[in-house]
Amino acid sequence: MSASLIPGLAALLALLPTLLLGRAGTEYASRRVFWACLVAFVVGPVSFAALLQGEGWRTGLGPALWLAVAASASLFAMLAAGSAAARRLAPLLAAYLLLVGILALAWQHLPSRPLRSSDWPAWLPVHIAVAVIAYGLLTIAAVAGTAVVVQERALRRRAPTSFTRSLPSIADGEALQLRLLVAVEVLLGLTVVSGFVVNRGQAGVWFALDHKTILSLLAFAVIGGLLLLHLRLGVSGRRMARFALVAYLLLTLAYPGVKLVTDLLIGPRA
Repeated sequence: MSASLIPGLAALLALLPTLLLGRAGTEYASRRVFWACLVAFVVGPVSFAALLQGEGWRTGLGPALWLAVAASASLFAMLAAGSAAARRLAPLLAAYLLLVGILALAWQHLPSRPLRSSDWPAWLPVHIAVAVIAYGLLTIAAVAGTAVVVQERALRRRAPTSFTRSLPSIADGEALQLRLLVAVEVLLGLTVVSGFVVNRGQAGVWFALDHKTILSLLAFAVIGGLLLLHLRLGVSGRRMARFALVAYLLLTLAYPGVKLVTDLLIGPRA
């Protein structure tokens, strides 16, 4: 994995311009410099994630984290193209993805063998693609919820800063988070169903009682319960953000968390 150190560092550096310029929020929304930074924000992680997966689907923690960073950055760029509120999340999201990228680079030394396409069971590519998109959107939703919490605290203390002013308003952050959670719930449902199909093809059973399945179902239930509470009781603000963060934690334990345990305690496997 040492050969991937330099391109990995380059991918990290590609996140920095958005971290530094994105905090200006709407000031850069119509300027070429912001969008140039956003291109680097996407191209860097996506190129490195593709490099890591070039020999086949790698199952280790490092490649999985880089894939999550690449998916989150790409989905954010799509959202930013049509939403000023999403653009204002750039500083928080860039900071978080930079941290994840650093952790991913630190775990690159762990060996992992590729799972080649000829070894893939039916529906596995679809299952992986839907799961990655769901995780990327939930990452952005969790960041949006964090922005809401930060804004509420600043409002309560009556001490706004240049940083909080660059974030979406509480109403805009909540609306964005809600839309993302609805999309994540649908995608998680598809992920669970496609997972059943994959299990049927691999093991001959529809339901495998493993950690990933249980945690994914719990995340699906938490988001579904949150959406129901919002619809019936108007739950919003910090409470909605906390529910979203719990769901994100569960899904993180389901995917990167399982890979961490596998790499450390069990050893790499396909």
